[in-house]
Amino acid sequence: MQGRPVLTVEADAGLRAHLTRVLQQWGYAPVTAASVDEALAALAHGRFEFSLVGFDLNGADGTDFLRRLKLQGGDPGPIIMLFGPGNIQRLGEAAALGADDFIQKPFQPQELESAIQGVSGAPRRSWARPAPDDPTARLEREMGAWCSARMQEVRRVIEQAAQVDITVLIGGETGTGKDLVARAIHHLSARRSRPFVKVNCAAMPRELLESELFGHERGAFTGAYQLKIGKFESANHGTIFLDEIGDLHPSLQAKLLHVLQDGEFPRVGGKSTIKVDVRIIVATNQDLEKAMAAGRFREDLYYRLNVLQIVVPPLRERPEEIPGLIRYFAERYSALFNRHGFTVPARTVDRLAQHRYPGNVRELENIVKRMIVLNDPFLTRAEPPGTKESEDAAARPEASQAPSLSLKAIAHKAVLEAEREAISKVLGETRWNRTKAAKLLHISYRALLYKIKNVGLEPSR
Repeated sequence: MQGRPVLTVEADAGLRAHLTRVLQQWGYAPVTAASVDEALAALAHGRFEFSLVGFDLNGADGTDFLRRLKLQGGDPGPIIMLFGPGNIQRLGEAAALGADDFIQKPFQPQELESAIQGVSGAPRRSWARPAPDDPTARLEREMGAWCSARMQEVRRVIEQAAQVDITVLIGGETGTGKDLVARAIHHLSARRSRPFVKVNCAAMPRELLESELFGHERGAFTGAYQLKIGKFESANHGTIFLDEIGDLHPSLQAKLLHVLQDGEFPRVGGKSTIKVDVRIIVATNQDLEKAMAAGRFREDLYYRLNVLQIVVPPLRERPEEIPGLIRYFAERYSALFNRHGFTVPARTVDRLAQHRYPGNVRELENIVKRMIVLNDPFLTRAEPPGTKESEDAAARPEASQAPSLSLKAIAHKAVLEAEREAISKVLGETRWNRTKAAKLLHISYRALLYKIKNVGLEPSR
């Protein structure tokens, strides 16, 4: 996109569209957001000449944006707040939080132009977040631990894929770092200054996910009180990352195929077509070829998505990276948890290097977090199961006299079996309608999805 990038954060779709047209006429390249989350996602990967921020932001307001900006960091440039009569009492608070100028709605283009000229010479304020949690720094540091030959090959493919706007399918077990690979492709691409938007396709029911992806018009369904911009529109000119793509409902698979083919779609309940320029990256821990054979995944969509495939190997196949990852996680979380000076002893690193990590990098990260929170560098309270030391202890003669399972393990197994039986029964009664099943079980939809995977249930075919 040509022109200097500017950020417009405004919940009113009509005003947002009007500002976009005016700013484009003046030679700017506006990036639009309807909420605080969308604005912060754009700021995580872009630097802007200035930002126009409305006070009313879909359940939040401009001061919420300013507070979270101080925590996350980013470079919005000078910030001009757009306020209505009901916001006047909040102007002092916004100014104290860092707003540079204010315009009252409704306003004329000349007023906007004057405000932009007034802040154009203002010094750029530092909105940097703490270094250990900087998104770019985190990306580069974690990738810096990729010392194995297999991950060096993954890095090489990432660098090549980033140079061309093609769809990428990322495979690998849960916790291996598929999200990191997707972010790296975006970070190294020409779209790096544009939004990176992540959507978990398994985290919500089909009806909600369709609205989340494609947006909806006001009145499209009960509860649709205002227009909603979907994730594809939010990611325009950037990258959208669809995680757990294997769980996408068949009807949404068809709609996604249409977006891949034509770059356009209607909002839910809408008649007009929305065109977007979005790079699509998807990830799955499932075997999509088996899912195709079972009729759960469209063959035409699979071949559209599988232009380039990157498979992230499990951590047990690259154990030489464990010491570097431990150092990175220890440095990051000791700073975030205010445990400065915390170090991981060499003997602890050696013990952790012998664990097989069924939960992969995410499991290792959580172990290091526990060590820091508990101030337990020798793993006396945070030791992972299956380390060599625990296996050696089990092999000792005195260990052979002990019960093969601890009471805690027996209880855990009993709970899992009971959960499996209860969930299986309710899913059978609802014909695998997971939304109804979650209500009957009095748990959230997301918790039900987790438990279905945890106890190993699959729908009957």
